[in-house]
Amino acid sequence: MRFLISWFTSILFNAIALIAVAQVFTSFYIADFGTALLASFIISILNVFVRPILIIFTLPATILTLGLFLFVINAITLMITQAVMSADFVINNFGIAIIAAIIISLINAILSSLVSNK
Repeated sequence: MRFLISWFTSILFNAIALIAVAQVFTSFYIADFGTALLASFIISILNVFVRPILIIFTLPATILTLGLFLFVINAITLMITQAVMSADFVINNFGIAIIAAIIISLINAILSSLVSNK
């Protein structure tokens, strides 16, 4: 039960972060909060199945960059998500996807720290 609550919370936080990034960048478009929730759900599924494979394939680059290459993997996950979804979620180029991945990670970290039970 606790796992489901944590998963739904992470989907909600990710949706909030997607909406925030869409407000900052004109080349990052998301139609509404429902679309953000759907995109966040797809990202969570990709994080379970695709992200570990990408991490294994890019392990040398990740080690050489001291983990910073993980932002590129997150950007790839964002690009896959926008390819799966319709025109309601659009990222114009990969550079914006990398910047968005960094900002989304920061927003998720801040929201998670505000809600943590420490």
